[in-house]
Amino acid sequence: MSQKGIYNSDLPNITHRGKVRDTYELNKELLLMVITDRISAFDVVMDTAIPKKGEVLAKMSEFWFEKTEHIIPNHFIGLASDPETFEMISDFPIAESLDEDLRKRSMVVKKAKRIDIECIVRGYITGSAWSEYTKTKTVNKISIPQDLIEAEEFPEFIFTPSTKAEVGHDEPLSPDETKELIGEDLYNQVKLKSIEIYTYAHEYSKSKGMILADTKFEFGFIDNKLSLIDEALTPDSSRFWSADDYNPGKSPLPYDKQYLRNWLLAQDWNKKPPPPQMPKDVLDKTIEKYIDCLETVTGIKL
Repeated sequence: MSQKGIYNSDLPNITHRGKVRDTYELNKELLLMVITDRISAFDVVMDTAIPKKGEVLAKMSEFWFEKTEHIIPNHFIGLASDPETFEMISDFPIAESLDEDLRKRSMVVKKAKRIDIECIVRGYITGSAWSEYTKTKTVNKISIPQDLIEAEEFPEFIFTPSTKAEVGHDEPLSPDETKELIGEDLYNQVKLKSIEIYTYAHEYSKSKGMILADTKFEFGFIDNKLSLIDEALTPDSSRFWSADDYNPGKSPLPYDKQYLRNWLLAQDWNKKPPPPQMPKDVLDKTIEKYIDCLETVTGIKL
């Protein structure tokens, strides 16, 4: 593994380059999703890769896709580092370019018709939800009548979707705005499934000493069935806290990319490209948090 990590996967015939994932078409049914070591914060991709980060996200997604299959089907077939999965794609030209480092971070997935919203579930009031609440007593434009303190658990888990911006910032969506975008029936389905998956993962994480404060999911249709896609319950898409450090009234130390966000908030930066250059200690601490999170929640050692 390069000490600099993998910033771009640079394989032939890329079909989509997201903030973190590079996606390649294998055939009409299958994609190869390479999880790079890029990291974004405030919807801006940092200039520096975080070595091993892609591997952590791949392992964590694999873990959760398998754990939540009883709740909802998903697009995950296997990691390219799994011999059976690699055998399945070995006839595709791209397989020749997949060295060991790339295989560990490459997911073979089924193609899906994506639903273009981010499905966010919040169990605790923190981050942008706390900022909004302190100003307007609302979260995602929904009135919250209770008097809450920072990092307090919501009386019930709430669904706070947002737009999915290819460029720029995702914007919060009220229930009515979301229904207008995707229809009431689909809104009810994704809301129900998002809260069900979150509730399961929250209980599981708690049993391992971690609090899953909030997370975001993406859904799509595979063979006309609503399915979980993209990534699942990683430190990139979720906020994890150590249960030992949890004390409502302040946000606990993060085991996710909030560590990087906190550093960025202390810089003189307008949250637009170019981002500040990340110092080595912030980079090292960020990956340390990601690895701790993976090992604590899943028991998987890198």
